[in-house]
Amino acid sequence: MKTFDVVIVGGGIIGGSVAFDLARRNLRVAVLDRQELMREASWAAAGMLSPAPDCPAAIPLVPLGRASLALYPKFIDTVEDASSLRTGFRAGGAVEVICHGDAERELSTFVALHHGLGLACEPLPLDEARKIEPALGRDVRAAAFLPDECSIEPRALTSAVLAAAASLGAELCPGVEVTSLALDGKKCAAVKTSTGEIIHASQVVLAAGCWSSQIPEAAPYAPTLPVRGQMAALRHSGTPIRHVLRSERGYLVPRGVESPQTVVVGSTIENAGYEKRVTSGGVEKILSAVNELAPELEKAEIIDTWCGLRPGSPDQLPILGPVDVDGLVFATGHYRNGILLAPVTAKLIGEWIAERRTSLDWEMFSPLRFLRANAGHSVTA
Repeated sequence: MKTFDVVIVGGGIIGGSVAFDLARRNLRVAVLDRQELMREASWAAAGMLSPAPDCPAAIPLVPLGRASLALYPKFIDTVEDASSLRTGFRAGGAVEVICHGDAERELSTFVALHHGLGLACEPLPLDEARKIEPALGRDVRAAAFLPDECSIEPRALTSAVLAAAASLGAELCPGVEVTSLALDGKKCAAVKTSTGEIIHASQVVLAAGCWSSQIPEAAPYAPTLPVRGQMAALRHSGTPIRHVLRSERGYLVPRGVESPQTVVVGSTIENAGYEKRVTSGGVEKILSAVNELAPELEKAEIIDTWCGLRPGSPDQLPILGPVDVDGLVFATGHYRNGILLAPVTAKLIGEWIAERRTSLDWEMFSPLRFLRANAGHSVTA
């Protein structure tokens, strides 16, 4: 009979980061995944490290995002040291551009919102914008610079995090599908797998992304939804792009600083269920947006396309923390922010499991909010 201090269900960036934190605390940890590790949302991500909200629903997430971004430099140093692998971490800021509408008014609103949320952001005169990024298109009407934003290579990062966890004794178990939780009253005592094996643990962490809701006992706490995002990678032979570039229609994330340069571009937001496929319409939408941002990319070679399923939640906020079942903790529903939020998620889950306290207030993200919402609907009905 296999027994661990903690079993983590899900082998992406969140599960791996939690495993690394817990292994550093000398806990016996197993990471289970239904397929190869890191082959879902973490594999598909672009790697922008931006705590800025991309929609009004994401505004409550900004403090958590800021806290996680502040943890990133030390997190990267620790992971790279433990794994002896590089992660492609790049500081240097991002440029947000506006190509349509009343650009000056939109820019003023954009900057004011960021300042109100405690995020560094300044208007960038177009002549200066084109000096730092000559690839910017002539349709750009206004620009802002976000100096604190960074980027990372998600596949390299997730590989390094999992290797770091394994170097400290965490057991990585690809191809082990968890089908249900073994509950003993109000205690989660083990997980059951598709082969019939039961793996016991003092604590179970659900970090299975959009598949969290497919585990029956977890679904009431984590009603996660798959949100498809299509992506592409280009080989750019012109002047290397130095910063993450974004508009209201799309973004591009440069890898490396030499020419020819790989540039990751995206993305779509689609409610397509669990269907993972790249479509001509999705690629067309992405390329139209990035070619407007940087017309030089019209000549770039398409070297890869892919898609992933982001773990959405009904309110677009993460699902973090313990529930009313002893020994069961959630770390899922990160939607578009799993890479950004990995360090702070690992820190909070580690603190809770090891110390029964957290250094940040995470009540807003409690899985119990869905039970309370459902109870309210039942009463009013």
